[in-house]
Amino acid sequence: MKKEPKIVNPSKLYLVWDPKKCTGCVSCMLACSLAHEGVENLSLSRIQIKSDPFDCFPDDIEIFPCLQCRFPECYYACPEKDKALSIDKETGIRYINPEDCIGCGACRKACLYTPSRIGWDSEKKVSFKCNLCRKTAYWDEQGKPVCVEVCPTNALKITDRRPRGYDSYIVNLRGEGWAKIGFPTD
Repeated sequence: MKKEPKIVNPSKLYLVWDPKKCTGCVSCMLACSLAHEGVENLSLSRIQIKSDPFDCFPDDIEIFPCLQCRFPECYYACPEKDKALSIDKETGIRYINPEDCIGCGACRKACLYTPSRIGWDSEKKVSFKCNLCRKTAYWDEQGKPVCVEVCPTNALKITDRRPRGYDSYIVNLRGEGWAKIGFPTD
């Protein structure tokens, strides 16, 4: 019988999104890679957007950030746990220390979601994931996710309420203003 993993320090922050507000402009992705790596490179973004030109609104765009899981399989799989893949004692945010990552890929394989919420830097040979801008090299607003700040439609939001499942990360961020200009609020 598989032993249930121990609940680690839960995250106090989560990224939620409204797919009906997202235009797929990839501003969040470009800003993310710029804030973390100092270059605009979609493959180095900690948030991913998938656009399907053959699907219909609002199912044509999907957003894939780290969900800051309650039972973070990536954390349990890391052979350098608490060194390479760590959990912030104060905020509970799961993050990767690139200088301590050995590049084994165990965290990417262990992620329960498809696509994996953990990326791979092919130049540095290390994994990376969303840390909700906990510490970024090129972003002075520590603790304010750059993706949320730059989204032109406000399709992303940071919250301290833990979503209960993957679908609960998808929220309605449309208010009365949307109804006034003829857009749906449901």
